[in-house]
Amino acid sequence: MKLLVRGIPTDHVDAIRAGGADANGQPALLRVAEGQGNPCRHCLQRIDEGDGKLVLSYRPFDGLQPYAESGPIFLHQRHCERYEADRLPSWFAFLRPAIVRGYDCNDWIRYETANVVPGRELEAECLKILANEDVAYVHIRSRFNCFQCRVERG
Repeated sequence: MKLLVRGIPTDHVDAIRAGGADANGQPALLRVAEGQGNPCRHCLQRIDEGDGKLVLSYRPFDGLQPYAESGPIFLHQRHCERYEADRLPSWFAFLRPAIVRGYDCNDWIRYETANVVPGRELEAECLKILANEDVAYVHIRSRFNCFQCRVERG
């Protein structure tokens, strides 16, 4: 099985960059990136130190329901291309640890799929979770529970 790894949708990012509301109904905050812990959730690349970053609350679900978690994410202030590939970005190997969860077609967590793994094990864990026919997609989150990306069957 191949993977399909995606950053958050471009139309959502464009709306945020244009001053649209985040998951909490507020505009994104503009900050200067410091250090290396600033991953953009659209292009899935790191925001360089000194570059502008947007800080906002994001909910990676279309509708409200009990499992529709929201949390803080970063985006490049500048334009970037959405990440869509058959593999995780190489820097994901350095996530220590990462939270991985499968969701069904109703966007509910499949509890038997939830796991916490070192970044270097993420691809294998995603493949294992997606082998379950009841799983529609996987979310990867940081150890702080910040959304990183969505992974589907390729």
